[in-house]
Amino acid sequence: MIGGYELVTNACVLFVVQGLVYLYIFIVYKRASLTLISLGINALVYLAAIFILLWNGLLRIILTSSQVGIVLKISLFFTWWIPILNIIIFWKCCHIVRREYIFEISKIELNNQRRESEICKTKYPILLVHGIFWRDWHFFNYWGRIPGELIKNGATIYYGNQQSATTMEICANELKEQILQIIEKEKCEKVNIIAHSKGGIDARYAISCLGIDKNVASLTTIGTPHNGCEFLDNLLEKLPDKFVRTLAKKYNSAYLRLGDKTPDFYSAIYDLTASKCAEFNEKVLNKEGGVYQSVTSKMSSMFSAGFPLNICYAIVSRKEGENDGFVTVESSKHGDYLGCYSTKGRRGVSHGDMIDLMRENIPEFDVCEFYVDIVKKLKLKGL
Repeated sequence: MIGGYELVTNACVLFVVQGLVYLYIFIVYKRASLTLISLGINALVYLAAIFILLWNGLLRIILTSSQVGIVLKISLFFTWWIPILNIIIFWKCCHIVRREYIFEISKIELNNQRRESEICKTKYPILLVHGIFWRDWHFFNYWGRIPGELIKNGATIYYGNQQSATTMEICANELKEQILQIIEKEKCEKVNIIAHSKGGIDARYAISCLGIDKNVASLTTIGTPHNGCEFLDNLLEKLPDKFVRTLAKKYNSAYLRLGDKTPDFYSAIYDLTASKCAEFNEKVLNKEGGVYQSVTSKMSSMFSAGFPLNICYAIVSRKEGENDGFVTVESSKHGDYLGCYSTKGRRGVSHGDMIDLMRENIPEFDVCEFYVDIVKKLKLKGL
């Protein structure tokens, strides 16, 4: 990847230098022996060489960079020949590639330095519990690069494998079964749960109502709407019930084919409303002696994320305050509150960023290192 960066920058520099050389020849250094034909042949050979360098570099960047987005890659492919515009796109891509290279090299060096210490090797396995509208697919991990980083540092990782959208009772029972299977396989007594979004609600129900509190060493929730989402209450009131039921039917039909046994879009959404969560919090109480901790994040503006989080952010901000594009900062607090993560600029940290959804290296927030720090502290607690 960095070779591609160097080839593109060198090709651009050589193009400018050669242009200045020809300008000098025509204006200052006039010699009869330099004919237009010889200059033309020289220019064609030189342009061909630059073209080879440039396309070698562009292909390397397109094929190897994870941070140059698909839009920029397509732009590179189709606009390389357009003057000025190509320079702007080249510069943008090279800037991203250079930053990605520095980030990845630093990450490799950091992991090499701490490899032997296994800072994420906790006493009990880590169970990652996904949120709503997703499944633990093998080929597209809900948690992005996070599990790999934790495993490199000694962690034992499992996934919740509950359905994408159904009632919290059903999801909680599925989590219970998964926990019992992990305990049997690993010959351990407990697991550490790290849950995102609705996964935190499902996990709390399993711990408090299904008798597995003795099998859970800790629960860390990330962007979980413990107090619900008021905008969902308003949305369900304003949208025609027929429309919501039709949408639910379409979703349920699709996810039956994708692996859900009893998908229930409507109930899953309703479980996250403020009214439902108020009832939930009255009956689902933390077990005495349990370790409960929570983390949240916030977007800085609508430009912090794409659709639909940008729209949700604008709606939630007007009535409920700071949020991550789905859940407010206040609603995310539960147990030992570990803080709210964001950035100084307008980028912020969205609901999706907290699970590395877009696999993006965010300046001022290293999501993989954030999880390493959480697990490292669990290890220090003897969990």
